[in-house]
Amino acid sequence: MSINFKEKLNNVKVLMFDVDGVFTDGSLLLMENGDQLRIFNIKDGYAIQLAVKAGVKIAVITGARSLAVKARLNYLGVEDVYLGIHNKIEKYEDYKYSYGYTDNEILYMGDDLPDYDIMKKVGVAVCPSDAVTEIQNLSIYVSQKAGGKGCVRDVVEQYMRLKKLWID
Repeated sequence: MSINFKEKLNNVKVLMFDVDGVFTDGSLLLMENGDQLRIFNIKDGYAIQLAVKAGVKIAVITGARSLAVKARLNYLGVEDVYLGIHNKIEKYEDYKYSYGYTDNEILYMGDDLPDYDIMKKVGVAVCPSDAVTEIQNLSIYVSQKAGGKGCVRDVVEQYMRLKKLWID
């Protein structure tokens, strides 16, 4: 972890995430009826609900359309869940404007090219260890954990420890 990452992380007010490849490993189990099932990491979920309870602002922008994804994130306390978003930078700008945040106050974790434009703008761009090269090159922090394997927990825990919100 670079000092640059910690310094920038200190200014962050919002932790924003993609879903597929971040909360999940990117795999989909396709059902006969066309439903797509995803597996979420329970430790990522624990960190998210702990952060929400501590007052940390969490948002999710995803191309996924699954109501199960929204239900899971809502269950963890995340209210700002945007599904089926194909133009993520437009939704990001809307979100930022609606809440009055600046780019420097937002951390975004993404893993693939649909996240590229947001990650070029945010103050803190981070990614899982298995993100595509273009995303890793944009990130000021690359988690040692892969998507769906604890990368969300890694970033949330570091943020909460820095803000002295983590359980010691």
